[in-house]
Amino acid sequence: MGKPKFYEKLMAYCSTLEGEVDQIPEARKEQLDELGDFIYEKKKAGGKPSITVICTHNSRRSHMGQLWLEAAAGYYGIDDLLTASGGTEATAFNPRAVTALKKAGFKFDKNGSSDNPVYEASLGADYPHILMFSKKYDHRNNPTSGFAAVMVCSEADASCPFVPGADARFSIPYEDPKNFDGTPSEEIAYDERCRQIAREMFYAVKHAKNRLVVGMEKAKAPSANN
Repeated sequence: MGKPKFYEKLMAYCSTLEGEVDQIPEARKEQLDELGDFIYEKKKAGGKPSITVICTHNSRRSHMGQLWLEAAAGYYGIDDLLTASGGTEATAFNPRAVTALKKAGFKFDKNGSSDNPVYEASLGADYPHILMFSKKYDHRNNPTSGFAAVMVCSEADASCPFVPGADARFSIPYEDPKNFDGTPSEEIAYDERCRQIAREMFYAVKHAKNRLVVGMEKAKAPSANN
């Protein structure tokens, strides 16, 4: 597998994540394995896996989840993983979250100065830009069927026990960095949450990749009857 043509800073960040797997609790790994299994099963069936990351306001954790899934898919060579994000209500992509993602190596262009601006996020010069703005999970830009809904906050998990159109639903909550807004720990909290989400989305996608590789190796192996 060739290396993805990420921006140099983003590539350096991504290359350190596998070394942090021991920071993921075993119970959490089981949840992430299930998400990876969803990706694998969709790929095995010849489809394009689609994931919508959902939190209450679609302002911080869900955007981070979407972009780190995009990066993980590029890093591990799963080029047809479709990602989206949404909330139970729309607000705005929080600039503190944007800053944390910029520090990790993503690049952003901001379009407009409205209360809910649209950002164009990029992983590398050869990657298409990803439109990022706050929206409800059932927004017309998001998939309407066959997708996995990943609930990254307990509030959205409780208020959306059923997500219409979803083939699967996974509760993988993260502490909201908003709790530290305006405190001396604000920047650290956003950086830590960004890295935690990156680490865990990479773990899930790598699990899917490993299963795909094993499946291809078994398909290529000569039959015992030959």
